[in-house]
Formats: sequence, structure tokens, C-alpha cells
Amino acid sequence: MENRIGTCTRKTKETEITLGINLDGTGKNQIDTGIAFFDHMLDGFARHGLFDLEVQVKGDLQVDSHHTIEDTGIVLGQAIAQALGDKAGIRRYGYFILPMDETLALAAVDLSGRPYLKYQADFTVPQLGTMDTEMVREFFYAVSYSAAMNLHLKILEEGNNHHMAEALFKAFGKALDMAVSEEPRIKEVWSTKGSL
Repeated sequence: MENRIGTCTRKTKETEITLGINLDGTGKNQIDTGIAFFDHMLDGFARHGLFDLEVQVKGDLQVDSHHTIEDTGIVLGQAIAQALGDKAGIRRYGYFILPMDETLALAAVDLSGRPYLKYQADFTVPQLGTMDTEMVREFFYAVSYSAAMNLHLKILEEGNNHHMAEALFKAFGKALDMAVSEEPRIKEVWSTKGSL
């Protein structure tokens, strides 16, 4: 497969975002959202998914982190969908169980064209750095719906809140990498319907 690249911009009264992703990259990234912990999470997603990722965000952080994180999820999902095109020849499904010290996270992806998020993670602190922990779910919700993917995320073993968030982002990267990878035995879209 050739390099599959998606680029997307979004400009509203709340955020200004430019994002590019190469699904066939090596994990190189340049990320600046104005939220250091969120940058760290996106770095883990990109590195462990082997996606080249560029993200520049100017958001209304004087309000809170909500618009910046949610809108970044929307733009990332759109860029992933653009990079995938008609999805011919990909594995479609991906999954990963990722340990991070005491924490264990599960991610499962179906690039079905049907958006759905099933999320189970109970954080015990309101913030990690300046990122509200409730925004972890909102980010993945935005990605799943704008990319039209079925996404299941679950913390199987709880522990340190930083570890839980990081394990979810890295597990998602690994699962998505599997789902977008080439299936050499088929050239068409992997669906009984003939399209995704």
C-alpha cells in the first residue's frame, strides 16, 4: 500500500486546528495542543501505532480543556477516515491488551463505517496535569464518531490514573495499527455488504 495520508483543518470561535496523519509512518510526531498531558497521550498513540502525526491546536484554554480535546478528536477521526479511503485490502479489525505496570487496558476497533463507543474507565482524580480526566472519554467518542469506527476501550486492571490514561491511548494506537494494516489475501473491502 502507498502511504495513506489524511489532513484536516478546523476553525471555529473555540479552536483552530491543523492535523495530518500518515497511517504508514514510523511514529514520528510533532504535537502542540497547549495541554502538555494531552500532547503526551497523543505522542504515545502515534509512537505505538507507528503513525506519523502532526497536530497544531490553538484553543480556548482560558475556558477549560474541553473544546481543545474534543475538537482534536473530531479532526483526528476525519483525517483517519480520509487516509483510509474506501478501506479496500485492510484487516478492518484490530485489538490489543496493553499492560502498563499495575494497569491493564483493552482496545478493540472495527473500521465498519458504523460509529459506536463503548468505554469503561473509572478515574479517581479530576485532572492529569491540566487535562480533565473526563475528557479522555470525550476524545475517544469524538474520534470514533468522526472516523465512523466501532471502538471499545476498557480498563481491565485499575491503578495509577496516569498509567490508566496512557495505557488506553497506547492500546488504541496498537489496535488501530492492526485494523488499518494490509491483508494481502484480499484486495476488496472486507465486508459481506461490499462496502464499509
